[in-house]
Formats: sequence, C-alpha cells, structure tokens
Amino acid sequence: MKPQGLYISPTEFVRFSEAKPTQSLSDHIATRNRSMDFAALGMYLPNPDPILKKQGKDIRVYSDLRSDAHVGGCIRRRKAAVQAFEYRVNRGKASVRSTKMAEDVLAKLKVPHMLHEMMNAVLFGWQPQEVIWRPPGAGPNLPLEVIAKPVHWFGFDSDAQLRFKTREQPLYGELQPARKFLVTAQEASYDNPYGFADLSMCFWPTVFKRGGLKFWVTFTEKFGTPWVVGKTPRNTPGPENDKLLDQLEAMVQDAVAVIPDDASVDIVEAGGKGGSADLYERLLMFCRSEISIALLGQNQSTEASSTHASATAGLEVAKEIRDGDARLCEESFNQLLRWIVDVNEGEGAPAPTFELFEQEEVNEVQAKRDKTLSESGVRFTPAYWKRVYNLQDGDIETAPAPSALSNTATADQASFAEPRTPANTPAKGWPKSDEVNATLANAGDVVLAEWMAHIAKLVNTSDTPAALRDALLLAYGDLPTEQLTEVMALAFAAAELAGMVDAAAGN
Repeated sequence: MKPQGLYISPTEFVRFSEAKPTQSLSDHIATRNRSMDFAALGMYLPNPDPILKKQGKDIRVYSDLRSDAHVGGCIRRRKAAVQAFEYRVNRGKASVRSTKMAEDVLAKLKVPHMLHEMMNAVLFGWQPQEVIWRPPGAGPNLPLEVIAKPVHWFGFDSDAQLRFKTREQPLYGELQPARKFLVTAQEASYDNPYGFADLSMCFWPTVFKRGGLKFWVTFTEKFGTPWVVGKTPRNTPGPENDKLLDQLEAMVQDAVAVIPDDASVDIVEAGGKGGSADLYERLLMFCRSEISIALLGQNQSTEASSTHASATAGLEVAKEIRDGDARLCEESFNQLLRWIVDVNEGEGAPAPTFELFEQEEVNEVQAKRDKTLSESGVRFTPAYWKRVYNLQDGDIETAPAPSALSNTATADQASFAEPRTPANTPAKGWPKSDEVNATLANAGDVVLAEWMAHIAKLVNTSDTPAALRDALLLAYGDLPTEQLTEVMALAFAAAELAGMVDAAAGN
C-alpha cells in the first residue's frame, strides 16, 4: 500500500500521520515565558524564599538578624574561616602575560575584604559586586576596584538577567552591560537565580529566641523578687488600701514604708517556680542550637555541654562547610580573571585560575629525619626542599658543590683504604674496574646495566669513602631518600667486597 503523505522538499517526505517537529534539540523548550508560572508578570522575577513570601518583606529583613549576638558570632566565625586561607594564581595553560596581569590585579585589590563581601552570598543567597574598570587609553583594561552593592537594589527578570532598580525604571529596572557585575550566588538554579539564604533557616529560631528571652525577663522580674504583702483590717476603706499599695510598691524600690499601726506587712519568697524557669532556658538553648546548626552545620563547638570528642567531630563538619564557602568565592574570582583575559587577549585565550589554599604545617617527623640525615652527611637538593616544605624560588641559597676528587684522606678515613699509590695504579683495598663491573652486574639486570656502570666508574675514581659519598650525592641527589640510600649501600657494598677480593689476592 502506498504511504499517504506529501513531499515538502525534493528530498523530504512527511506522512500525513506525522507532524513535522517545530523545534530542534538545541532549542530551549521548557522556558519561563512558555510555562504556566506567571510569577514574573513581565517585571521582576520574585525571590521564592518562603520566609520573605510569607512575611511580605524584602531581603532586608535578614539584615536585622545579624544584630543577635549568637547569629552575629556564627557569621563572624564563618567569614573568618575563609579569610584565613592563603591565595595564589595558577597559570595552567594561560599565557605569561595574562598570568602576570592577574597577579598584578589581585595585588592591588583588597582580596580579604572581597572575600568578606562575597561571603554575604551564603547569608542572603546572592551578592552583586560592581567591577570598576580602568578608563580606556590608560593601559591594559584591568579592574581597579570591586565593590559589593546592596542586594535589595537589584533583581532578576524572567530571563535571569540582572537588573538595577532605578528611579527611572522602578518596575522593570535597567539591564546591566556585560562584565560589569559579578554575582556570587549560593545554590543558584534556573528556577531560583537568587540562591539559597542561610539566614532564612535562622529567622524563626531567632524570633522565638527573642520572644522567649522577653518572657523570661518578665518571669524573672515577677518571681525573682520577693513579694511584699500588706494586711489591713476587713473594713478598711478602699482609698486606704490603695494608699498602702502605693507605699508597698515604693518599698520594693526603697525598702522603706510608713503603714498604719493596725496593718501588717509580710515578705513572701516565690517557691516552686524552678521548673517554669527551666522551660524558658531550654527554649533559648534550643533556639541557639538551631542557629548554630543552620550557620555552622553543628552545635558541638558552641555548646558548653559538649565533650572533646563531639567538639572535634563538629569541627570536621565546620571545615567541610568552610571548604564549600571557599569554592564559592573561587568561582567569582575565576569569573573576574576570565573577563580580564577576554578583554585583553580574546575570548578564546586560556585564563589563569584563582585558588584558596590552607598553609600546611611542617611534618615534624619528616623534619627530624631530614635533620638527622643532613647531619650524617646526606645533602638534599633544592628541588627536594621546595617539594617537601613548600618553599618558593629564591628561598634557598645554593652553594657550588665541592669536587668529589678534591677531597683528601683524613686520619679517620685511613682505616677504609690504604694511602693512594702512584698515578694509574688503583688504591690498595679498592677494586679494579673489571671486578667492580662484575660485582655490580651480578646485583642488577640488563635494564640497569648503564646505571651500574656509572656507579662502578664513581667507585674507581674515588679515593676515600667521603669522596665516594659526595660523588654519589652529586650524581643521584634528585632521587628520593629511600632510593638514594639503596644506591649508596650498593656502591659501598660492592667496593668493600671487591676490596676484600683484591686483598686476598695479594694486590
């Protein structure tokens, strides 16, 4: 049966039962403009934060939370953890020129202050920062300053583009040019470009904490002060009772009162209210714990009742959060370095990267071992010191290595070999070249034949153990300590063995 359809082009046939696709796989199909979500309404995309939506307020409501002592302390601790990092520029595949520009820019910018402002993104969800570029014609186009601007001045449209709320455009805002604003956002997504604000988790605990503290103060004033009870005869007129009440109220402050001789005053202590006071304290401590968990990921390092083990485990959690905050700040710095390369070398040129790192402590065990080896005569190369102890070029002053052949035998070296014989005659106790080669060949394989021959040459050209040691260090000083020890042990063992054979033969 002939298929029913129509040729829409000389080479394309479409059946009547099939519909020609109107969109390709490279197009966006599920977009905010085509969805049933009318939240933007052609203006700003509202912040979907549930606290802000229920309160009917903007992001400034979170700024008031920072005045709480516990919230402010946790914020300061979290920011200080990131500011304590060291920073550097990694070249990677970038050019030397772009790397030098990046280092010059970071040297002039206030990096710790920028980190402090970028960390506002974890508190409010996002933080815009305006980049002030060098005027045209004044040299390379580099940033001169990066300034964090108030979050409530900005918003996002339906395309997630940053807009500045101006007096001229209070509803729609002004679309900002490219490479002008850095936007640091925590957990930003297509649905929520505003990110997630950690202070949203602290809102209700802080509100209840403040309310509980207020009621606790009222409770303390009511039941913490002794009650003064006045007694009057039954038929005492009301004005007289009111006058006595005023006198008792003043007595609470002054401890002095004048009462009729037929009245009496008793001081009664409030008892049995300890359980009620504990309820307020437990409420406040619960709110404190919730705030610590929201900002630090744990409450073990902030509670007095925690043990050393639990506090140590809590610090590990805080360290993971600190590393996540550092990666968030690195993204913004890398975006800035990317822009610097784009405007100076082109968008296709590789860009250097910004890295925050923690200065590692020196391994005391390894330092003691290296000290012992150095005192024993082992000399490490500058490459070893730089690799192990994270030193930079220019930190180590290197002196020229002494010649291995210039050393002369000392009194305590004479026990190893006899004094040197005339020229072209091997020293007594040292092996001949063919004997050394045979000894080293038996200890190695075909792959190491050249390496063994070089060691044999060093053995034959050295007069004393010290000279052999210096020659081996000069030739194989770049090897790791374990391998260098094996080389020296093999060379001295072969020399000693061949010397014993030579002595037994009467040479």
